Amino acid sequence: MGLLKSIATVGSFTLVSRVLGFIRDILIAGLLGAGTLADVFFVAFKLPNLFRRLFAEGAFNAAFVPIFSGLIEVDGKDAAQDFAEEALAGLLWTLLGFVVLFELLMPFIMVGFAPGFMGDPAKFDLAVMLTRITFPYLLFISLVSLMGGVLNSLGRFAAAAATPIFLNICLIGAILVLTPMMPTAAHALSWGVAGAGLVQFVWLYQACARAGMRLRFRRPRMTERVKTLLFRMLPLAVGAGIYQVNLLIDTILASLLPDGSISYLFFADRLNQFPLGVIGLAVGTALLPLLSRQVKRGEHEAAIHSQNRALEFSLLLTLPAAAALMVIAEPVIRTLFERGAFGAGETSATAAALVLYASGLPAYVLVKSLAVGFFARGDTATPIKIGFAAVLVNIVLSIALMGPFLHVGLAAASAISAWVNALTLAVVLSRRGQLQLDDRLRRRFPRAVAASVLMAGAVWWLAGLASTQLADTEPIRATALALVILFGVAIYAGAAWLFGAASPNDLKSLYRGGATP
Repeated sequence: MGLLKSIATVGSFTLVSRVLGFIRDILIAGLLGAGTLADVFFVAFKLPNLFRRLFAEGAFNAAFVPIFSGLIEVDGKDAAQDFAEEALAGLLWTLLGFVVLFELLMPFIMVGFAPGFMGDPAKFDLAVMLTRITFPYLLFISLVSLMGGVLNSLGRFAAAAATPIFLNICLIGAILVLTPMMPTAAHALSWGVAGAGLVQFVWLYQACARAGMRLRFRRPRMTERVKTLLFRMLPLAVGAGIYQVNLLIDTILASLLPDGSISYLFFADRLNQFPLGVIGLAVGTALLPLLSRQVKRGEHEAAIHSQNRALEFSLLLTLPAAAALMVIAEPVIRTLFERGAFGAGETSATAAALVLYASGLPAYVLVKSLAVGFFARGDTATPIKIGFAAVLVNIVLSIALMGPFLHVGLAAASAISAWVNALTLAVVLSRRGQLQLDDRLRRRFPRAVAASVLMAGAVWWLAGLASTQLADTEPIRATALALVILFGVAIYAGAAWLFGAASPNDLKSLYRGGATP
């Protein structure tokens, strides 16, 4: 399967998930607004996801996929399945103990995670209760991540990419069905999170079985392969832990700001996550097993080529997305979320954060692509050291900027640190000779920038002309925003073609897995 075909498979399912996620967030915004209940639910939702990134999507998966792919390439499918079952046993029993411990200690953990809630005992107690409901999600979604790594290594991207869709379906169902039966919509959403973990686990376990990988549950054993996995995980775990501490600090700092700050950042990040998920996650997911196989076979030039095409595709789509979000942040937030308990003040505060988050969007996507260049070669330490430096930058800037700029300062710090991370990763890979920007990428990158600038100017101009419609009733402003976005897409596509940033033949060649000079 060509690299772009793999990216397109992951990206298309992620796009469906993100659209459903927007529907979910629109319902949440209308029911909860950006006040106390919203802040409490987002904390309850963030905590298991924070540790999920540590146990699964971070350290574990980045160390697991290259080993699993290498075993398939050298020793065959049976040996790879045996290793996957060993890894599954270790992850399952570790997480089971971790979840039980956190359930027991949740009041103490909440003191550290959201200290700003302690001034309101009712808010604090509700946060503890809802987080206890959501926290088992960590166990299921981490196992889901392992099985997704198995399927991706086999070149089967669709089932794993479709898995997040079930989370959004469960949360939408919880809002529509469970809310009338619960004390608040936040309770219903928390139970929806817990149920979604189980649904996602069953879905992906069956997908593995259909792929000929029916994973058996074993007692954990410290085999040589598990030792190798742990050895590679250790620096990643430290680095992922540092990164999660960074996220924890952001939440702690936001909890100390005025009511609604956590929610403003959450909704702004959700918009920023749309292109980040569709593009960045898709590229990173498709690139890791491909690079791992090429490195294992000693195909250095092929690996360099794959890295260049991944960067090219990432920038081609991310640059215009970032530019558009920056120039029409407020109309987008207003159209999606301004209804019910989410008013004009919440729109303005959220849009300000979105502008800053969007400025770092290309960097977030580049980090996902560039880190794979290290992970595929078994180097898990270097990107972690670089990530540690970026985290320190984020923390220092967050503390410095939150005073004068409140939640917007936290968003700015996040964007700056992402650029520090991406640029440093690129420099180190380049000095090692593992990232060599080819003529095509050097030629097309500035042309993609020029096309994005032209598109942003056109969108800004059209949004100004349609300002009355973009502030009108919901159907009118939704229609006006859709037309502005379609106009922007058409302008960018035409400019990218005229400037030579991309062409249909390039996309066809990449989709087939070929190379175009």
